[in-house]
Amino acid sequence: METITKQLYEGMFLVDVAKASSDWDGVLSALTKILEKSGAEIISMKKWDDRKLAYDIKGQSRGVYILCYFRVDGTKIHEIEKNIRLSEQVLRLLILNAELMTQEDIDRETPAAKAEKEGIKPDYETSDEDDSDDEMDQQDDDVSDQDNEEDSQDDDSEEEKQA
Repeated sequence: METITKQLYEGMFLVDVAKASSDWDGVLSALTKILEKSGAEIISMKKWDDRKLAYDIKGQSRGVYILCYFRVDGTKIHEIEKNIRLSEQVLRLLILNAELMTQEDIDRETPAAKAEKEGIKPDYETSDEDDSDDEMDQQDDDVSDQDNEEDSQDDDSEEEKQA
């Protein structure tokens, strides 16, 4: 008799904002049914965050990410991915092996939970602008300033060698 070893996996599921807000329990129920049908033992399933998408997916510009940790036989992952792709609830999915995750990592607070705790509304309710572009520009400026300083130091050391 062969023993089946269930491994820990992390699933990130992208769901349409309209479906998530109108039928949150239905979305979670659909995901749970698919996972349990494949023999998965769900460890944790929670809303990760609401985000503006980098590009439209199936006509949607925003999405709700659901983070799920579950244990299942590795041979069932393909079946789970196929069934979730056939589901109309999920726009995109990513499943990764998470054997190296600790319980502390799994229990870590999500961005959505932090925002709810602090009473912050999701960014799509406050403005349509994406602040991440400004942060990226600032990071790019910082990197180029560091590169310029390093180049200047290299020039100084070459002049000292020649003298």
